[in-house]
Amino acid sequence: MTGSADGLGRASADSLLSAGHDVVVHARNRERAAGLDALIDRGAHIVVGDFTERAAVQRIAAELNDAGPLDAVIHNAGVWSGPAVMPVNIVAPYLLTALLRAPRRLVYLSSSSHFGGRPSLNGVDWRGESPGSYSDSKLFVTTLAAAVARLRPGVLSNAVDPGWVPTKMGGPSAPDDLELGHRTQEWLASSDEPEALTTGGYWYHGQRLQPHRAVRDEAFQDRLLQALAEETGTAL
Repeated sequence: MTGSADGLGRASADSLLSAGHDVVVHARNRERAAGLDALIDRGAHIVVGDFTERAAVQRIAAELNDAGPLDAVIHNAGVWSGPAVMPVNIVAPYLLTALLRAPRRLVYLSSSSHFGGRPSLNGVDWRGESPGSYSDSKLFVTTLAAAVARLRPGVLSNAVDPGWVPTKMGGPSAPDDLELGHRTQEWLASSDEPEALTTGGYWYHGQRLQPHRAVRDEAFQDRLLQALAEETGTAL
């Protein structure tokens, strides 16, 4: 569970632990990791690393691979604005997907904002030297989920819009339901219900919806994967 220090990531990690699952939590740095002591005391494992730094992503992937195969990864970490948008919201999930020994299930956190994203890779600053578009980053990560579903038929890969919920990112006035905001990704990561064993979906509160039409465009998927592979030096 990436981005587990607070918000939806922490809520999901807490819920999955309570359900009896083995959980690996993630924090950006040691200061943030200290806030996860309560989950670690309950048996959670932890990895620490800043997703704006590719070397940290690579180190985390190696650490997780050394520890044994994961059943599922929930790519929850995200930022709303600033230079870290592309590194955290799309480059880190891509790198982890490429480097980890293929888990059986992958869940990527999307957003309804992805409908406002532009299906264009021209001028995208993958390194975060300038602020990137949140909407674009969420369109890219939703497309990544669909591409993985197509290219890895043995893996269940889905994207989830958790809604605009009252977390630190969403703000206290967010109108959506915080509880519903983390249930779908937990269900997709752990349930054996037939619907949870499907792939290539875009989900909102337990319902499979149609994403931005570019998400299903295989040519756009391939261009995105090629751009990320060239940028990171790591093919999917």
